[in-house]
Amino acid sequence: MILCYSARVSTATSPVLKPVRARHSAVVRVTHWLTVFAFFALLISGGEIVISHPRFYWGETGNVNMHPLFTIPIPSSRGTVPTGYGFEMPDQNGWSRYLHFEAAWALLLTGLVYGIVSLWTGHFWKDLVPKRGERTWRAHWAVIARYLRRAPQDDAEAHSYNAVQRVSYLAVIFVLFPMVIWTGLALSPAFNAAFPWFVDVLGGRQSARTLHFFITGFLVAFLVVHVGMVILGGFKSRMRAMITGRAAARRERL
Repeated sequence: MILCYSARVSTATSPVLKPVRARHSAVVRVTHWLTVFAFFALLISGGEIVISHPRFYWGETGNVNMHPLFTIPIPSSRGTVPTGYGFEMPDQNGWSRYLHFEAAWALLLTGLVYGIVSLWTGHFWKDLVPKRGERTWRAHWAVIARYLRRAPQDDAEAHSYNAVQRVSYLAVIFVLFPMVIWTGLALSPAFNAAFPWFVDVLGGRQSARTLHFFITGFLVAFLVVHVGMVILGGFKSRMRAMITGRAAARRERL
């Protein structure tokens, strides 16, 4: 009896690995990293383009003889642009515009692949649309408070998105990215000539450029918050999931 009892206790207290479940599909992982590379290329090249003329206007036209809507207080890479500084930045306008164009198309095509596959597989509905209990401010604040407390994620969050992530990703996918692409295309002279109404809705090419700048700022803010939440939620486990597609297995006692 004693031997049998001891064996039962040993079995009951032995750790058991839960089955490892998929966290991200291959399409989500590949398009995520392609988007990361394309976005950083756009940021670097876009920053160089802004340096060539750090003044922003509203309407169809804008030049150094017009009063700007606002000015970024940095020196320009062109001597014809008045900035108040006594020197010029190196002119990198050539390669930056080429890289910006190529990276923009890479981002657009990646987004199209992600969108088509996500609609086909139901990824949007299953993983990104907030559940019924996640559509309140209380649910969002509970997630934020848990991150601020550095509380460990539960099993459900380890294999799915929380309320804040769902809303943020939907806003980026269906609002910010379409707007940054729209305003970017509006800056193309060829696109403007072919579809003038596409630009007129935004208020003109200079208005599109100004909107493009602010929307990019919102995307950068999202990136900073996103990386911060990844770090607070467990950097190694989140990176492992986005690279391998699977969340770390949790140990529990039966």
